[in-house]
Amino acid sequence: IPPETQTLVVGGGCFWCIETMFEQLLGVYDVESGYAGGDVKNPTYMMVMSGQTGHAEVIRITYLPSEISLDDLLRVFFLAHDPTQLNRQGPDVGTQYRSVVFYENETQKRAFERIRGEIKKEELYDRPIVTTLEKLKNYTRAEEYHQDYYAKFERATPEERAKMNVGYCTYVVSPKVEAFRRKFIDKLWSSTKDQ
Repeated sequence: IPPETQTLVVGGGCFWCIETMFEQLLGVYDVESGYAGGDVKNPTYMMVMSGQTGHAEVIRITYLPSEISLDDLLRVFFLAHDPTQLNRQGPDVGTQYRSVVFYENETQKRAFERIRGEIKKEELYDRPIVTTLEKLKNYTRAEEYHQDYYAKFERATPEERAKMNVGYCTYVVSPKVEAFRRKFIDKLWSSTKDQ
């Protein structure tokens, strides 16, 4: 990973979905699933799923600004999930699935406000955008089995898939990922990229 990379932490529902999407973008060097925004340090998946810690499922995107701008990452974020759903994305309900951008500095804060305003002005959604802007706190990398979950699912043998969350991957993640690939085909790594 080049030393001049920067990071952005966002949440838009289940991290299995958005991790897979952002990993495919040109200029993105790493995407890590995690938890952020709660009051507990180093929470587990079960703690976050209880809805009691205040954390959201998030991804930490490591990107090269000379290849993809912060503004473009935020534009993709607002189009990669439904930012009008309060504390949910599809079947996933709770504050842990909130639409959120966690800022680390004033540059990220201003970029969020600018791009949210742009999306509102373009009237891409019929309902108000409810994405929150929160200062990054208590970020924790998610457990190893969550990392690259859908990429592992796509490569898995039928026997391996039987031990995974097949229904969720097939009926929730797959349609979102396929729609994303069609929408952003000109911004993706080639299909030969090793994931």
